[in-house]
Amino acid sequence: MIRRLSALCIAAALCSPIPAMAQSLADTFVAAYQNSNILEQNRALLRAADEDVAIAVAQLRPVVNFVAGLQGRAQSSGSESLTLSFNLNAEVTLVDFGRGRLAKEAAKAQVLATRQALLNAEQQVLLNAVSAFMDVRTATEAVLLQQATVRVITRELSAARERFELGEVTRTDVSLAEARLAAARSQLAASEGDLAAAREGYKLVTGSYPSGLRAAPALPRTAASLQAAQDIARRTHPSILQAQFEVTAGDLNAERVEAQRHGSVTGSAGVGRSFSNQAASDVGSVTAGITYARPIYQGGQLRALSRQAIARRDATRSGLHQTAAQVLQNVALAWANLDVTRARISASRQQVTASQNAFDGTREEARLGARTTLDVLNAENDLLNARTTLLQAEAGLQTATYNLLASMGLLTVEHLGLGITTYDPEAYYNAVKDAPAISAQGEALDRILRALNKAD
Repeated sequence: MIRRLSALCIAAALCSPIPAMAQSLADTFVAAYQNSNILEQNRALLRAADEDVAIAVAQLRPVVNFVAGLQGRAQSSGSESLTLSFNLNAEVTLVDFGRGRLAKEAAKAQVLATRQALLNAEQQVLLNAVSAFMDVRTATEAVLLQQATVRVITRELSAARERFELGEVTRTDVSLAEARLAAARSQLAASEGDLAAAREGYKLVTGSYPSGLRAAPALPRTAASLQAAQDIARRTHPSILQAQFEVTAGDLNAERVEAQRHGSVTGSAGVGRSFSNQAASDVGSVTAGITYARPIYQGGQLRALSRQAIARRDATRSGLHQTAAQVLQNVALAWANLDVTRARISASRQQVTASQNAFDGTREEARLGARTTLDVLNAENDLLNARTTLLQAEAGLQTATYNLLASMGLLTVEHLGLGITTYDPEAYYNAVKDAPAISAQGEALDRILRALNKAD
């Protein structure tokens, strides 16, 4: 009778679902996106890349300097003179044979590449959120399974002691049950440690501990075939797009360096006034001129810079090919892992069914005296292992599906439809692309920076 109650208890405990909790996987995605230090870091790097465009634009504009000087001179007659001068000098590049334009376009291409790097970071953050969510869910359910096992073995031990007092079993049966109970308690402690570690991992990803997690939602749609998934990755994966923009930037930089050998035409103008303690009045001056300068000999530096830019351009092209190959490989691996996980779930379900039947049969045979207490405990342990394997496989299916989405370049807030406000890379870029100084644009930029700081 006790064994029957024990079997019913473990079956109910192992099959009972986790109660509905407060936080969903979508909530975890949102929390990870809004509290990620990795995303904040990459957004700052993007803003730094945006400033390269402003720097390139500024280099095309006039440079105006105010210069003040005080010069003293001692003469052989023993007298001294002091001259105070004020000058306002302006200089502007009139013709640079396209170097300024190429620098600006290269900076724009690098901005687009950095935006794709930000998207790639977003994918990794969301993938980490899936892993953290499923780790907590799996660890929580593993603790419940172990708690149920401890309760069942405790009852099995009580039953063994009663039967020992009645002379139906030996002291060995009691010792076996005691050993198995100690092992179950040890495993429960390990499972509780795993849960604590999973909760810390969740906090690292989302910024707070989980207060309870709902069951994982239905799996998102991916692709109909491996070929279709790879085709999507070729078009949309941020790593490939980032490498493409880097190739564009490399081409433009190589052209810019090559154009340096043509020199530049520069215009200059200046106004000044000087005052001397030996002059009756101050002296004013106005200057203007145009110069053309072209490098003739720089010790081989210009050619070295050109070869260096070409080598870097070639490196980015090779990097693009390698990145594309790696992305396609990752898609294939993710697809294979998803198939393996599905097969594992199917096999695990069969294992659970068979282990449940074996446990029920062993329990009945033990009641009739054909099986020992050790046989029952082993059957119970096999059922626990089967349930745990199924639990891990089902969690792995969620992770594998989202990993496939990430390998395709689709694990983004926008594609998942989370319905939250996302970071707008255009806002800061539009505010700085024309290199604003003290102007209405500069005031608008200050407002954007203040908003970003508040968001941080």
